[in-house]
Amino acid sequence: MPFPPPNYLPIPSTIPGIEIFAPAPDQPEEHRETVEFTCPQCGAATAYSVADGGLKCAHCGYYEPPKKELVGKGAQEFEFKVETLEHAAARGWGEARRELECQNCGAHTTLPTGALTATCPFCASNKVLQREAPQDALRPRFLIPFQRKPEELSPIVQKWLGSSWMTPAALKQKANVGQFTPIYLPYWTFDSTATAQWRAEVGYNETERYYDSSSKTWRTRTKIRWRWENGQVRHPFDDLLVPATGKLSELHLGKIGNFNTGGLVAYTAQFLAGMHAQAYDVQLEPAWANARNQMRETTRADCHAQIRGDHTRNFTMSLDFSDESWRYVLLPVYVSAYQYNDGKTGLKTYQMLINGQTGAISGQRPVDWTRVWLALAALLAPGLLLGLIGVITLVLGFGVIIGAIGFVLLIIGGIIGFTIWKQADAMDDV
Repeated sequence: MPFPPPNYLPIPSTIPGIEIFAPAPDQPEEHRETVEFTCPQCGAATAYSVADGGLKCAHCGYYEPPKKELVGKGAQEFEFKVETLEHAAARGWGEARRELECQNCGAHTTLPTGALTATCPFCASNKVLQREAPQDALRPRFLIPFQRKPEELSPIVQKWLGSSWMTPAALKQKANVGQFTPIYLPYWTFDSTATAQWRAEVGYNETERYYDSSSKTWRTRTKIRWRWENGQVRHPFDDLLVPATGKLSELHLGKIGNFNTGGLVAYTAQFLAGMHAQAYDVQLEPAWANARNQMRETTRADCHAQIRGDHTRNFTMSLDFSDESWRYVLLPVYVSAYQYNDGKTGLKTYQMLINGQTGAISGQRPVDWTRVWLALAALLAPGLLLGLIGVITLVLGFGVIIGAIGFVLLIIGGIIGFTIWKQADAMDDV
């Protein structure tokens, strides 16, 4: 073991010939530059304008034109190497921000130091702790600015609330929609080329004629001819998005995830002026594992699509990834909630997410189960009725045909009904 140990320094000794070492004092944290967005005319806080991307002062009307550097899909990417992490190691937000830690849902979000809000944008709870936002996380290199204005959101929500027959008829009129909070959410984007080698037994249906000695007639039957086949699939993936937040529903984030990464611009703190933002809480490695799983399933489907036979068994696939790269970006999302009282279960709160670039919407909706059960009954009734008639008329000789038709209708109605029930049950999923 080396002496003195690492991070130990000599200190004065009162005993001649005796050296004393003590732990070195902590080094002060490297200063990271931050900026404040204040109005040069009146000193009030300025905020980012979704309408044109500039900075506006709501107090005196001062306006600063937008400064955008559109990079789109040409935005720099990084390979999976330690040195690339060091190269991408700009830290912090580039501006002083406050962090809110929600005591209800556990979410961490940041907002400008001068913002007055003290509620969680995800669950609307006011049980939050506030502190200075840490500046030690990776700084995003690119983002997609908000393109949907707040005044465009209400028609989107109203159309969405009334788009399903399974929701209460009065939902559009009685839903108390809250404020839309614009927030930049963290995402990892991944590029890679997946190359797969597959092998499987593929079966082909063949029809053959044979002589039935009992009936003394020629008949046909279907046989499956099996043979081993193999092939190769090469699938390039470009900008596969993986959310870097664990505080919002993966289901709903996936439904609004149709971002166009051609709209990426170089990150500057100006875009966050007056806006909420969240730092990543899903690290790069688990996000990349998630992306690989998605790529693997997509490539597996591509392999099966190559198989032209009627049946498949003993399928195996070997998969290699190459040209792997990543980016850390911020993407625009509006978060809101609405309350609805159906008169039975009381007042409940439902969450909505809207893509701030495309306007895609997803969220929770209440279900009118009376409507759903009536629809299921209508689907099953014809089959049950014909089956009953078939049993009654069985003695007349034609009840078998009616009963068979009723059984088929019952099976079809049951399949459709189960699909409807699953859709209804998932409408208020988080």
